[in-house]
Amino acid sequence: MPTETGTQAIDRAAELLARVVEAHRPLGVGELAADTGLPKSTTSRLVGALERRGLVQRAGDRRVAPGPVLLRFAHRDTSAGIVELAAPALRALSELSGETINLGVPTPLGVEHLAQEDSRHFVGGTNWIGRRVPYESTANGKVLHAFSAERPTDARAIRAQGYAVAVDELERGLSALAAPVFGPDGVAVAALSISGPTIRLTRDRIAELAPALVEQAQSLSERLGAQTRGAA
Repeated sequence: MPTETGTQAIDRAAELLARVVEAHRPLGVGELAADTGLPKSTTSRLVGALERRGLVQRAGDRRVAPGPVLLRFAHRDTSAGIVELAAPALRALSELSGETINLGVPTPLGVEHLAQEDSRHFVGGTNWIGRRVPYESTANGKVLHAFSAERPTDARAIRAQGYAVAVDELERGLSALAAPVFGPDGVAVAALSISGPTIRLTRDRIAELAPALVEQAQSLSERLGAQTRGAA
Protein backbone atom coordinates (compact mmCIF):
# COMPACT_ATOMS: atom_id res chain seq x y z
CA MET A 1 0.00 0.00 0.00
CA PRO A 2 2.80 2.56 0.76
CA THR A 3 4.21 1.83 -2.70
CA GLU A 4 0.82 2.49 -4.32
CA THR A 5 0.37 5.70 -2.35
CA GLY A 6 3.82 6.90 -3.35
CA THR A 7 3.16 6.07 -6.99
CA GLN A 8 -0.15 7.90 -6.89
CA ALA A 9 1.52 10.99 -5.44
CA ILE A 10 4.15 10.93 -8.19
CA ASP A 11 1.48 10.53 -10.87
CA ARG A 12 -0.54 13.42 -9.46
CA ALA A 13 2.49 15.69 -9.16
CA ALA A 14 3.51 14.81 -12.72
CA GLU A 15 0.03 15.65 -13.98
CA LEU A 16 0.10 19.01 -12.23
CA LEU A 17 3.54 19.75 -13.62
CA ALA A 18 2.40 18.89 -17.14
CA ARG A 19 -0.60 21.24 -16.80
CA VAL A 20 1.65 24.08 -15.67
CA VAL A 21 4.18 23.54 -18.46
CA GLU A 22 1.55 23.27 -21.20
CA ALA A 23 -0.46 26.31 -20.07
CA HIS A 24 -0.03 29.61 -21.92
CA ARG A 25 -0.17 31.59 -18.65
CA PRO A 26 0.41 31.03 -14.93
CA LEU A 27 -2.43 29.05 -13.31
CA GLY A 28 -4.07 29.38 -9.91
CA VAL A 29 -4.13 26.45 -7.51
CA GLY A 30 -7.93 26.40 -7.79
CA GLU A 31 -7.69 26.12 -11.59
CA LEU A 32 -5.21 23.27 -11.31
CA ALA A 33 -7.45 21.47 -8.83
CA ALA A 34 -10.48 21.87 -11.11
CA ASP A 35 -8.55 20.75 -14.21
CA THR A 36 -7.17 17.62 -12.56
CA GLY A 37 -10.09 16.76 -10.30
CA LEU A 38 -7.86 16.76 -7.22
CA PRO A 39 -8.87 18.29 -3.90
CA LYS A 40 -7.55 21.83 -3.53
CA SER A 41 -5.64 20.87 -0.38
CA THR A 42 -3.89 18.02 -2.20
CA THR A 43 -3.12 20.27 -5.15
CA SER A 44 -1.64 22.93 -2.87
CA ARG A 45 0.52 20.35 -1.09
CA LEU A 46 1.86 18.89 -4.33
CA VAL A 47 2.51 22.34 -5.82
CA GLY A 48 4.48 23.17 -2.68
CA ALA A 49 6.65 20.09 -3.16
CA LEU A 50 7.27 20.96 -6.82
CA GLU A 51 8.09 24.53 -5.83
CA ARG A 52 10.68 23.43 -3.29
CA ARG A 53 12.45 21.50 -6.05
CA GLY A 54 12.43 24.50 -8.41
CA LEU A 55 10.11 22.79 -10.89
CA VAL A 56 7.40 25.44 -10.48
CA GLN A 57 7.34 28.94 -9.02
CA ARG A 58 4.70 31.41 -7.84
CA ALA A 59 4.08 34.73 -9.56
CA GLY A 60 3.25 37.87 -7.59
CA ASP A 61 -0.44 36.93 -7.59
CA ARG A 62 0.49 33.43 -6.32
CA ARG A 63 -0.32 31.78 -9.65
CA VAL A 64 1.88 28.85 -10.64
CA ALA A 65 4.33 28.93 -13.55
CA PRO A 66 7.28 26.79 -14.68
CA GLY A 67 10.16 27.07 -12.24
CA PRO A 68 13.83 27.96 -12.71
CA VAL A 69 14.93 24.34 -13.22
CA LEU A 70 12.60 23.91 -16.20
CA LEU A 71 13.36 27.36 -17.60
CA ARG A 72 17.09 26.71 -17.52
CA PHE A 73 16.55 23.38 -19.28
CA ALA A 74 14.26 24.92 -21.91
CA HIS A 75 16.77 27.67 -22.65
CA ARG A 76 19.88 25.49 -22.45
CA ASP A 77 20.28 24.82 -26.16
CA THR A 78 18.37 27.74 -27.69
CA SER A 79 19.95 30.31 -25.39
CA ALA A 80 23.48 29.34 -26.36
CA GLY A 81 22.56 29.66 -30.03
CA ILE A 82 20.85 33.03 -29.81
CA VAL A 83 23.53 34.49 -27.54
CA GLU A 84 26.23 33.50 -30.01
CA LEU A 85 24.28 34.91 -32.94
CA ALA A 86 23.50 38.12 -31.06
CA ALA A 87 27.11 38.86 -30.08
CA PRO A 88 27.92 41.03 -33.16
CA ALA A 89 24.77 43.10 -32.64
CA LEU A 90 25.53 43.67 -28.97
CA ARG A 91 29.10 44.76 -29.76
CA ALA A 92 28.02 47.08 -32.56
CA LEU A 93 25.39 48.79 -30.42
CA SER A 94 27.84 49.07 -27.52
CA GLU A 95 30.42 50.79 -29.70
CA LEU A 96 27.79 53.12 -31.16
CA SER A 97 26.03 54.12 -27.94
CA GLY A 98 28.55 53.62 -25.14
CA GLU A 99 25.62 52.40 -23.02
CA THR A 100 24.61 48.99 -21.63
CA ILE A 101 23.30 46.58 -24.29
CA ASN A 102 21.20 43.56 -23.38
CA LEU A 103 19.57 40.56 -24.99
CA GLY A 104 16.41 39.48 -23.17
CA VAL A 105 13.95 36.63 -23.70
CA PRO A 106 10.36 36.18 -22.48
CA THR A 107 9.52 33.88 -19.57
CA PRO A 108 6.20 33.39 -17.76
CA LEU A 109 7.31 35.68 -14.92
CA GLY A 110 9.11 38.41 -16.83
CA VAL A 111 11.98 39.12 -19.21
CA GLU A 112 15.21 37.27 -18.48
CA HIS A 113 18.53 38.75 -19.60
CA LEU A 114 20.86 36.32 -21.36
CA ALA A 115 23.73 38.49 -22.60
CA GLN A 116 25.17 41.93 -22.04
CA GLU A 117 27.77 44.38 -23.31
CA ASP A 118 28.73 46.74 -20.52
CA SER A 119 28.56 50.53 -20.62
CA ARG A 120 31.83 52.36 -21.05
CA HIS A 121 30.72 54.74 -18.28
CA PHE A 122 31.04 54.23 -14.53
CA VAL A 123 27.46 55.39 -13.92
CA GLY A 124 24.97 52.90 -15.33
CA GLY A 125 27.19 49.80 -15.24
CA THR A 126 24.65 47.33 -13.82
CA ASN A 127 25.01 43.62 -14.61
CA TRP A 128 21.58 42.40 -15.79
CA ILE A 129 22.50 38.85 -16.83
CA GLY A 130 20.31 36.30 -15.08
CA ARG A 131 17.99 38.97 -13.73
CA ARG A 132 14.28 38.98 -14.56
CA VAL A 133 12.30 42.21 -15.01
CA PRO A 134 8.56 42.87 -15.47
CA TYR A 135 6.92 43.34 -18.84
CA GLU A 136 4.89 46.43 -18.09
CA SER A 137 7.64 48.80 -16.88
CA THR A 138 10.61 47.92 -19.11
CA ALA A 139 11.39 48.62 -22.74
CA ASN A 140 12.25 45.01 -23.57
CA GLY A 141 9.14 43.80 -21.74
CA LYS A 142 6.90 46.22 -23.62
CA VAL A 143 8.31 45.26 -27.00
CA LEU A 144 8.03 41.51 -26.32
CA HIS A 145 4.42 42.06 -25.28
CA ALA A 146 3.69 44.16 -28.37
CA PHE A 147 5.14 41.64 -30.81
CA SER A 148 3.87 38.48 -29.09
CA ALA A 149 1.66 36.04 -30.98
CA GLU A 150 -1.46 37.74 -29.60
CA ARG A 151 -0.54 41.17 -31.07
CA PRO A 152 -2.38 42.99 -28.23
CA THR A 153 -4.41 46.05 -29.18
CA ASP A 154 -2.90 48.12 -26.36
CA ALA A 155 0.50 47.96 -28.08
CA ARG A 156 -0.36 49.21 -31.57
CA ALA A 157 1.74 52.35 -31.16
CA ILE A 158 4.83 50.29 -30.28
CA ARG A 159 4.31 48.05 -33.31
CA ALA A 160 3.88 51.09 -35.55
CA GLN A 161 7.06 52.66 -34.17
CA GLY A 162 9.04 49.42 -34.25
CA TYR A 163 10.56 49.79 -30.80
CA ALA A 164 9.56 50.53 -27.19
CA VAL A 165 10.81 53.07 -24.67
CA ALA A 166 10.76 53.14 -20.87
CA VAL A 167 11.84 56.33 -19.09
CA ASP A 168 11.99 56.38 -15.27
CA GLU A 169 9.57 53.43 -15.08
CA LEU A 170 11.50 50.45 -13.73
CA GLU A 171 13.59 52.82 -11.64
CA ARG A 172 13.81 56.58 -11.48
CA GLY A 173 16.82 57.79 -13.42
CA LEU A 174 16.95 54.74 -15.70
CA SER A 175 15.90 54.86 -19.37
CA ALA A 176 15.91 52.25 -22.11
CA LEU A 177 14.77 51.47 -25.63
CA ALA A 178 14.26 48.00 -27.08
CA ALA A 179 13.51 46.40 -30.45
CA PRO A 180 12.05 42.96 -31.19
CA VAL A 181 14.00 39.97 -32.46
CA PHE A 182 11.76 37.61 -34.45
CA GLY A 183 11.83 33.87 -34.93
CA PRO A 184 10.85 32.10 -38.18
CA ASP A 185 7.15 32.31 -37.26
CA GLY A 186 7.22 36.11 -37.01
CA VAL A 187 6.77 36.17 -33.24
CA ALA A 188 9.25 38.03 -31.04
CA VAL A 189 11.57 35.52 -29.36
CA ALA A 190 13.93 38.08 -27.84
CA ALA A 191 14.58 41.79 -27.49
CA LEU A 192 17.69 43.90 -27.94
CA SER A 193 17.86 46.88 -25.61
CA ILE A 194 19.99 49.92 -24.88
CA SER A 195 19.80 51.26 -21.33
CA GLY A 196 21.48 53.97 -19.32
CA PRO A 197 20.92 56.92 -17.00
CA THR A 198 18.12 59.25 -18.10
CA ILE A 199 20.52 62.16 -17.90
CA ARG A 200 22.46 60.64 -20.82
CA LEU A 201 19.74 58.63 -22.55
CA THR A 202 17.51 61.61 -23.27
CA ARG A 203 14.51 61.62 -25.63
CA ASP A 204 16.70 63.10 -28.38
CA ARG A 205 19.42 60.50 -27.81
CA ILE A 206 16.84 57.71 -27.85
CA ALA A 207 15.50 58.94 -31.20
CA GLU A 208 19.07 59.09 -32.50
CA LEU A 209 19.90 55.51 -31.46
CA ALA A 210 16.58 53.85 -32.37
CA PRO A 211 17.25 53.30 -36.12
CA ALA A 212 20.52 51.45 -35.43
CA LEU A 213 18.86 49.36 -32.71
CA VAL A 214 16.01 48.35 -35.01
CA GLU A 215 18.47 47.55 -37.80
CA GLN A 216 20.58 45.29 -35.56
CA ALA A 217 17.44 43.54 -34.27
CA GLN A 218 16.29 42.91 -37.84
CA SER A 219 19.70 41.53 -38.78
CA LEU A 220 19.62 39.17 -35.82
CA SER A 221 16.08 38.13 -36.77
CA GLU A 222 17.32 37.21 -40.25
CA ARG A 223 20.12 35.13 -38.72
CA LEU A 224 17.44 33.29 -36.76
CA GLY A 225 15.54 32.51 -39.97
CA ALA A 226 12.91 35.24 -39.81
CA GLN A 227 11.64 37.18 -42.79
CA THR A 228 12.01 40.86 -41.92
CA ARG A 229 8.86 42.88 -42.27
CA GLY A 230 7.22 46.12 -41.24
CA ALA A 231 6.58 46.82 -37.58
CA ALA A 232 2.78 46.92 -37.92
